[in-house]
Amino acid sequence: MFGHRGSARAAGLAVGYLADLCFTDPQRGHPVALFGRAAAALERRTYADDRSAGAVHTTALLAALGALGLLVERAAARRGPLWTTVATAAATYVVLGGTSLARTGGELANLLDAQDIDGARALLPSLCGRDPAALDADGLARAALESVAENTSDAQVAPILWGALAGVPGLLVYRGANTLDAMIGHKSPRYQQFGWAAARFDDLLNYPGARATGAIVVAVSGAPSGAWRAWRRDAAEHPSPNAGVAEASFAGALGVRLGGPTQYAHRLEMRPALGDGPAPVAADLRRGGRLSRLVQAGATALAVSVAFRTGRPASARC
Repeated sequence: MFGHRGSARAAGLAVGYLADLCFTDPQRGHPVALFGRAAAALERRTYADDRSAGAVHTTALLAALGALGLLVERAAARRGPLWTTVATAAATYVVLGGTSLARTGGELANLLDAQDIDGARALLPSLCGRDPAALDADGLARAALESVAENTSDAQVAPILWGALAGVPGLLVYRGANTLDAMIGHKSPRYQQFGWAAARFDDLLNYPGARATGAIVVAVSGAPSGAWRAWRRDAAEHPSPNAGVAEASFAGALGVRLGGPTQYAHRLEMRPALGDGPAPVAADLRRGGRLSRLVQAGATALAVSVAFRTGRPASARC
């Protein structure tokens, strides 16, 4: 099982995925939260209202994560394949968030079913950065489902694929870039310039993962033609080159319409329509959570296969 680097990495990805399924995110002392606090502390020294300062800030933090990942992976490799599996599993568990995502979506659906609009509004910030105060039940369902779709790619598919391709450094750098995008990559007055580099680098890292997400949705949803049609027709109209793929494919697979006016704390965006059919309700959000879990499992199977094949010794390919 642990005979070469590829199998050790593949086993680590699988174990990390299973750990996320069983334990979800740590409630205290989560390493991603610790990174966020370190990034905020550094920002107090590096902030300036221009792109170059933001690029220096982003590069310094991600280079540190990459160096840490390399140190961990090399130390594990020196001790043997089993330690590579352990290190990869630990990093995978730390960076994945798919189980918490699906569970939170289900909890919000339950609140909507119970007509607890205030409770649903209080929970929505756990999924996305929209202003919940202006949203009714339909708006909350739509916002939550769009977040579940987008973050299936961001929190699960993209990181585990980067883990397959680049091991522990790939996992850590991806999660760091995604965290920085959430912190400074939005278009508020403070971060319009400073967060530009973080937002663009996150777009770059998420580009393959978003398309893998769309492809897996087509493969596992049971509605391949609807998912494919919405992806090809609607995704390019979305302001994000990556979120549009995930949201459109989910919308087509579920037979609902996403998009429309989207209120953030600092701006209102008019999003294009994604998919056909009615606006989503709580039952559709619950179906979206089930689809997210299927996509997560499919992405893990793909990542394990990629890691195993790319890490085999050259002689094994003969």
